[in-house]
Amino acid sequence: MHPAFSVIFFTTCSGAGYGLLAMMGILGASGMLPADRWLGLAGLFVALGLVSVGLLASTFHLGRPERAWRAVSQWRSSWLAREGVMAVMTYIPAGLLGIGWVWYEDTTGLWAVAGVVSAVLAWLTVICTAMIYKSLRTIHQWHNDWTVPSYLLLSVMSGAVLMSVLMHLFSAVDPYIQGLTVLTLALGWGLKTLYWGFNKRTKGLPTVNSAIGIDEAGDVSVLELPHTSANYLMKEMGFRVAQKHADKLRTISHVTGFALPLLFSLLAMFVTGYAALAAVIVAWGLCSLGIIIERWLFFAEAKHTVNLYYGATSV
Repeated sequence: MHPAFSVIFFTTCSGAGYGLLAMMGILGASGMLPADRWLGLAGLFVALGLVSVGLLASTFHLGRPERAWRAVSQWRSSWLAREGVMAVMTYIPAGLLGIGWVWYEDTTGLWAVAGVVSAVLAWLTVICTAMIYKSLRTIHQWHNDWTVPSYLLLSVMSGAVLMSVLMHLFSAVDPYIQGLTVLTLALGWGLKTLYWGFNKRTKGLPTVNSAIGIDEAGDVSVLELPHTSANYLMKEMGFRVAQKHADKLRTISHVTGFALPLLFSLLAMFVTGYAALAAVIVAWGLCSLGIIIERWLFFAEAKHTVNLYYGATSV
């Protein structure tokens, strides 16, 4: 699939934003975060800012962005519409959480409930985003059991890394929260490695034979392509990336998105002051870069079944 920058930007930003919002909602309600108004203001501003910018960027990939609001009317059958509904609904409890945290410096009682609901809706929004891709049976690299857990865990991981930066900026360091950051980085790395391994060793069920309905005819090849020049389908559904480039980018994503952030997050547990702050900031910057590369590969390596009609032997 053609990796549109607007969609990459959307999934990266909104994933980190929803992950941070969920972390603040759960940790605030549990009392692990101090009910300091400036910490609450900064955290919710960053979380909702990333979510809002990401959602706005997602409309740039639409042919008629001004009609994007109509998509939510199809929530009964469309995961895209459900994502939109969940995204809008998330702002309500998040706003209530902000009132309690920033105005009253209180994250208990009603405000704690708002925090938990914010976290649940944030996770549901990310799941809906993942289901947009997982539901596409024509793309083997997306239509599998790894897509949804991968999206959700990487969102939590991104949010945890951001939460770590906020805690150090406001001198509210908690070893348990820093440990949670390390844990999510390790789990995210492991799950993404399994996902990439699955895509590398498996192929989609359709073949050229099955596409034209002659499974028992032996090897079949396309003699004449449907078009004599490139068209929309070939551009959007037939994007090709050389295997050597994909392997190189995957290695870079392993290092910048997971290995180094994990190392710097571990380092932050054993140093203090500006050294710890620098470590978590570097971890966040590298993690963001690695997730952008990971998300580019997620789209670039996806092969649509329609490619069987343009010379591909399998997808």
